[in-house]
Parts: sequence; structure tokens; C-alpha cells
Amino acid sequence: MNVVHLVRVGTIDLSLLENLQSAIPQSLNVACRIFPFHLDPSAVYHAERGQFHSSEMLQRIESLVRPGDWRLLAIADVDLYIPILKYVFGEARMGGPCAVVSTFRLRQEFYGLERDDALLNQRLLKECVHELGHTLDLRHCQDYRCVMASSHVVERIDLRQNSLCLDCRWRLESSRQLREADGTEAHHKLPSA
Repeated sequence: MNVVHLVRVGTIDLSLLENLQSAIPQSLNVACRIFPFHLDPSAVYHAERGQFHSSEMLQRIESLVRPGDWRLLAIADVDLYIPILKYVFGEARMGGPCAVVSTFRLRQEFYGLERDDALLNQRLLKECVHELGHTLDLRHCQDYRCVMASSHVVERIDLRQNSLCLDCRWRLESSRQLREADGTEAHHKLPSA
């Protein structure tokens, strides 16, 4: 079975990763383990924006990939951005081995509301499955309920389910079958959904 290694970034609460370790396998047919390494995000901080550049963070995470690693999913508690957007909830390289998601704007407290740990865990799971979907070459889905739907505001995340729609599952399965046909399946094995 493919393994997603969860990487702690910054001062992220370990309990969030422990929750993901059991929740992600319920949405994708993968195992999850917590990576025995902690990443300091300070090298990708940009004072002019007061934020952390997620693409630069992905590069740092990619340097941690070991032979045999399938996916590394970094979980951060810092405010992420890319230059063309004010902020991002997460980022992944299409078809790549790494993704990053931040809890910073997923927390109710960011919006001046009461803390809600259950809602934070739901949002975090959806964003993690979404970014892992991008690593599996899935693009944004037009079905607003699909975990692969685009979300530029947190309320859109709340509308999504934590699983792939039938169309995205079909795309994932078709991609797996194509890889099997051309012999690349063993190197880049995809989970069944």
C-alpha cells in the first residue's frame, strides 16, 4: 500500500497530524505515517508580505524525499502565499511527490470566531485530500461538492465533501490503468479510490 508521510512544519500541533493519520486513509486508499522530521519554515518567510512562500516551502519538502517515498504531505500553521494570490490554503505540484497545507486560515479564530477543533479537523482533511489529489494529477473539479473543487474562501471548503466525486474517481482509475499499460505503474503507483 502507498504511504503518505505527514511532515510537521513550524509549531503545528501533533494531534492534528495524528487525526490526519487515521482520517486520510478513509478518503484515499493509502496508509499515513508521521515523518520523523520537523521542518522550520523561517527560510521561506517574506517580511514584505508577512507570509511564507508555499512554492519555496515545497522545494524544501522535496529535498526530504527519500528513495521509496511515495508522498510527503507537510502540515503547517503559518500563513502561505504564492506571488499571484493574497494567500493559499495549500499547494502541490501536479504529479509531484509533495504537497503542503496550512491550518492558518482554516481556523475559526482567524475570522474572529470561536475556536472549533472539529471544524478545523474537517477543513484540514479536505484540504489535505485536495492537495494529494493534485499530486495524483487531478485538476480542479466543477462539482462544488467534490474534494477537488477549487476553494478561494474557507466557506467553499465547508461545502465540499472529503472524498472524490465519481468523475474524479474515474479519472484517477483511468490514469492508473494507463500507467499499468505503459509499464510505469510500479514506479508511480496510484491508490484506488
